[in-house]
Amino acid sequence: MRWSGGVPGLRWEGGRVSTLAYGQRIAFRAVGRRLCPGARGNPCPLAATVPPRATGGQCPECARLDRAHSVAADTIADDPRPYRVYLAWFGPGMTKVGITAEERGDARLLEQGAVAFSWLGRGPLMAARRTEELLRHALKVPDRIPYAQKRAVRHDLPPAAERAREIEELYRRAAGLAGWAETLERVEFRAYDHGGVFRLDGLPALSGTVTELVDDGVVAGRLLAAAGPDLHLLDSEGRCLALDTRVVRGWGLVAVDVGPDTVPVAVPVAVPVTVPVRKAPAESQDGLF
Repeated sequence: MRWSGGVPGLRWEGGRVSTLAYGQRIAFRAVGRRLCPGARGNPCPLAATVPPRATGGQCPECARLDRAHSVAADTIADDPRPYRVYLAWFGPGMTKVGITAEERGDARLLEQGAVAFSWLGRGPLMAARRTEELLRHALKVPDRIPYAQKRAVRHDLPPAAERAREIEELYRRAAGLAGWAETLERVEFRAYDHGGVFRLDGLPALSGTVTELVDDGVVAGRLLAAAGPDLHLLDSEGRCLALDTRVVRGWGLVAVDVGPDTVPVAVPVAVPVTVPVRKAPAESQDGLF
């Protein structure tokens, strides 16, 4: 799954991207085995088989190679590019802090499925990283939120104005903290919202999530929404199913010629996770959760 210019697409081996459009019919069948796609543009030297439910989609060796060149893993300290610190909102009481290369714009936020976000500051990588750690500990916000939790609250979100208010309150608290890295430039508050980009308004209740593909297994439906790595499909039985495209990586896919409206989904589907709605705490409390 790739986001470009606010538009979702599926990137194939070799680099070709199939742009996705809301309302289109999607139908494919998985074939063969799930194989590791390699790392950093190179094929997997072992042609290793990957477990069907692994969201990483790589064998351990290729995953280690990718991780060794990852900013998120703190393995690169001398990157000269400017970075931005952000607050990302996924649902009520569900906000995280993170950093991204400034040149990427909001691509990282789209990839994570952030429904709304705000920039906090910009500067060198290590200054951004130090400020991220300060905010994470002082505000008691995480740097990672499981996709299952994001998915569970996505179908019943408060209006955009409420989303912006929650981010603004956290931004104000973050801006009042002492200890920001001196080389990090503050960025004025502005709430950005991806609800329209993801097409989340009016999304039906989540019926289940595709947990894995299997040889000869079929996925079919009409694309209702997309957020992060997830495609939300309306299948022929009227169910709204989430397909985490990370479990698609490494499979061979062939088109299903029969109309998707008449093709049942024939892969394992799990019932959705129930996540209690969390409210942002009163100002007097120490943390968000």
